[in-house]
Amino acid sequence: MASRSPKPELSRIEQLCLERGMKMTGQRRVIARVLSESEDHPDVEELHRRAAAVDRGISIATVYRSVRLFEESGILERHDFRDGRSRYEKASREHHDHLIDLESGQVIEFRDDEIEKLQRAVAERLGYRLIDHRLELYCKPLAGKKPAKRS
Repeated sequence: MASRSPKPELSRIEQLCLERGMKMTGQRRVIARVLSESEDHPDVEELHRRAAAVDRGISIATVYRSVRLFEESGILERHDFRDGRSRYEKASREHHDHLIDLESGQVIEFRDDEIEKLQRAVAERLGYRLIDHRLELYCKPLAGKKPAKRS
């Protein structure tokens, strides 16, 4: 009897798509896997490059449609880091902020409890309860200092 190869384990984004009742075509699965494996904040062109390396038949239009669907379903978050292109990351359960190196384009995710407390305090001082926020720091490396690596 021929042995069947085990089904590959679903990526986190594939699981979320299925939970939300999305039809998962082969190309959409490839795009979901590429996104799940991304540790950076790729734009659509970079996602297309990575997905096309797996399946040459994937068009950039398919990547655009899939990314839009994933974003509308709350699976992806879109960021505009002032470089003229939308970048994407998996929707995070845990809040984090971003530091963007204007020279290299590197995006560094971070969380700082002091900043979080200060933002809540500012909102309260002005008569509000903080519901959500997005903090993006645009920076250039200090002269003579080596910037921190992405965490």
